Amino acid sequence: MSIRVTYNSPLILTYSLLSAVILLISIYIKNLIPVLGLSGHFDWSSPMDYINLFSYAMVHDNSSFSHFISNFTIILLIGPALEEKYGMKNLLLMMLVTAVVTGLLNVLIFRGGIIGASGIALMMIILSSFTNYSKGELPMTFIIICIFFMGTEILSSFDDDNISQFAHIMGGISGAMFGFYYKK
Repeated sequence: MSIRVTYNSPLILTYSLLSAVILLISIYIKNLIPVLGLSGHFDWSSPMDYINLFSYAMVHDNSSFSHFISNFTIILLIGPALEEKYGMKNLLLMMLVTAVVTGLLNVLIFRGGIIGASGIALMMIILSSFTNYSKGELPMTFIIICIFFMGTEILSSFDDDNISQFAHIMGGISGAMFGFYYKK
């Protein structure tokens, strides 16, 4: 009996591997946060700042490997099912919209920079609660997940911990909006 390893979820696996490579480069060669992260100051005339509206979601702090592991454990667990359900193009669009909207709102509202895939992970968590959703219904799993995850993020937003709960909350809101949108 032979076992064949498959690249079963091209979008999720590529995103995860690219983020892992960026993290390894940041650890062993050069810190890429200043290059690919979204700084607290957005220069509207700089093409790189527009690229950073996407790239920050692939960058993780090299001093906090657990941040990377927790984000990509969720993404690798939930992402393949979402990629299968919504298709690679739709899921990519959801991920990009979540990153850009979160990044833009972050630079417009806050002064601090932003990095990491937490917003995308939370988008996927909330979106996954819509798997058995029918029009005209409100899934109980959606309600419970919102209470657990979004409630925790709202309460944690009062902590002084250098974590962007705003990105988590925006990811959750994005997941809810996509869940309702793709079911109409």
